[in-house]
Amino acid sequence: MYDMSASPSHRGHPQRWLILGVICLAQLTVLLDNTVLNVAIPSLTRELHAATSDIQWMINAYSLVQSGLLLTAGSAADRYGRKKMLVAGLALFGIGSLVAGLAGSTGQLIAARAGMGIGGALLLTTTLAVAMQIFTPEEQPKAIGIWSAVAALGFAAGPLIGGVVLNHFWWGAIFLINIPVAVLGLVAVVALVPESKAASSRGTTPGPPGRGDRPDLLGAVLSTIGMASLVYAIISGPRYGWTSAHVLVSVPVAALLLGAFAWWESRVADPMLDVHFFRNQRFIGAVSGAVLITFGMGGALFLLTQHLQFVLGYGPLEAGLRTAPLALTVVLLNFSGLSAKWSGRLGTPVSIALGMVLMSCGLLAIAELESGGYAGTLLGLLLIGAGCAIANPAMAHAIMSAIPPEKAGVGAGINGTLAEFGNGLGVAVLGAVLSSSVASGKSLSAGLGAGQLVGAVAVLAGGFLAAGLLRRAERAVA
Repeated sequence: MYDMSASPSHRGHPQRWLILGVICLAQLTVLLDNTVLNVAIPSLTRELHAATSDIQWMINAYSLVQSGLLLTAGSAADRYGRKKMLVAGLALFGIGSLVAGLAGSTGQLIAARAGMGIGGALLLTTTLAVAMQIFTPEEQPKAIGIWSAVAALGFAAGPLIGGVVLNHFWWGAIFLINIPVAVLGLVAVVALVPESKAASSRGTTPGPPGRGDRPDLLGAVLSTIGMASLVYAIISGPRYGWTSAHVLVSVPVAALLLGAFAWWESRVADPMLDVHFFRNQRFIGAVSGAVLITFGMGGALFLLTQHLQFVLGYGPLEAGLRTAPLALTVVLLNFSGLSAKWSGRLGTPVSIALGMVLMSCGLLAIAELESGGYAGTLLGLLLIGAGCAIANPAMAHAIMSAIPPEKAGVGAGINGTLAEFGNGLGVAVLGAVLSSSVASGKSLSAGLGAGQLVGAVAVLAGGFLAAGLLRRAERAVA
């Protein structure tokens, strides 16, 4: 039997590429569902008589639960077994999809979406953690590149699949199509994916005696509620105002709970998140850059959909088709192994800096070349795609490699949490830039351009910050 109880073997798992395909299929199911729902909003409004607040909770229930549980899910995978959590995630996601597809009221659909969020958190953390376990260190960059490309594929394919399904079936079908994929994934995971989990760390971490390997239940509660409160504040700001009760209550709650979480993790014997990671310059560099990069890209891509529809005049399906070059560029460069090869030659710091420069240039092209119609947008999408293909896997690998292999699930949880936080904050802040620009008398086109420029600056700053800190960490080790 293949032993996965410790770090990856010298040769890697003999079926590692087939297993990567299986876990990428599981990940794609989650990512598609995130984007497909947006296409179904008109149908849900009409057939379920859903109010605007209902629609928002259908979307937010999923994102709040998922973002709150990512770190806890990663820790559970390390402690109890990544294969077990992958199976549980697929089962929960499939059951939630069935309930959502057959829901007869908005309340049932919102509850089902929350359940799917639990499954989504387990899937997003365990897929990356398993990839880190079955591949050798030399192969990990290429594997993570393929894993990252699946995210881009989900971004592009979601609106297209949703449009096709809704043209032939009722709205519930967008959830029911997840079920056969989840079943196929379950069978493949049970048959192929090896079990792996962290070895006992009893006595290896400073803290109160006698706690050993007990589950960090208080840490799980504090991090889950704290992160959910923070994401709720970010989501609520643009709708209710940044001085509304929704924000003024949830921000202090988030600060209090996350502060308590950090204090508790520094004292417990077997913490979910070892605060000593934050003394690692490589880890700090990757985390700092990831927040700024996802902030800039998340907000800028949110504005891109509005640019295509309201400035260039495309319908939802046409706009979805015209974003495909971004995803296709990422898929081509990562699946071919070109981005991993370039990153290997350039090194992680230079790869991240180069990718961020390309992404910033792409955002600038979209903002400044609008007079050329779709041609300027196409150039921007190709540049963003190339930048994402080079930088994002390098950033994810930097985070994961800065954390011990036995904590791969926690590392994946951190990576996912940063993405959720950065994307949400980017949408909120760049959306506010758009709103303030339009309110000051500028055209919608000018407001969208201003938002894209802010996103470009954030991406560039994030890239150079991460590259500088990672380079400094490399010199310190040398």
